[in-house]
Amino acid sequence: MKLAPSILSADRKMLQKEVSQIEPYSDIIHVDIMDGKFVPPVTFSPSEIKKVKSGLPKDIHLMVKHPMRDGYIEKFVDSGGKIVSIHIECDDNIDECINLIKKLGAKASIAVKPDTPLEAVFPYLNGLDMVLIMSVYPGYSGQKFIPEVLKKIRKLRKMKPRLDIEIDGGINPKTIKKAVDAGANVIVAASAIFNNQDRVKAIKELREAIC
Repeated sequence: MKLAPSILSADRKMLQKEVSQIEPYSDIIHVDIMDGKFVPPVTFSPSEIKKVKSGLPKDIHLMVKHPMRDGYIEKFVDSGGKIVSIHIECDDNIDECINLIKKLGAKASIAVKPDTPLEAVFPYLNGLDMVLIMSVYPGYSGQKFIPEVLKKIRKLRKMKPRLDIEIDGGINPKTIKKAVDAGANVIVAASAIFNNQDRVKAIKELREAIC
């Protein structure tokens, strides 16, 4: 299991300090990018993310309407993104987005909203390194976990035993074990870590919860 703290809930004015603090206890740094169109908020700029230095891979989750047309893929790979997730529900051509991500040297992933059928990603599975299953509605941290998405994870794990399956949303010590037991192997956590004054303790509690 790989733990991917999401800096969406971190102190934006102290991003480097926040990342440096959690880095020794984490596997991936998850970066939520929102354009104010696909979802209401607007989050980090490419320059902000480029300034964040880490030995861990940056996992870029593009919650944007046009990841390719508007240059998000190129800009955030240039900012250090090693994994890029586009939404199946975005308005750009999915195959072209996947091809561009791989051409730029990053791993390609598709993200799926809670209400979107898993079958929507089936035509693209063979070209993907990861699928991101959202267990909350995209846009805001701190939402309640939607347990129905576990069915998607179980189904996908049976189909693709070696595929990275990431879960994002509502993860805490009570829900993380359910996600891992269903077959998720990349776990995103935001408020469960960064809303805790002791970030390291929060990470350790998440890891202990799956033992």
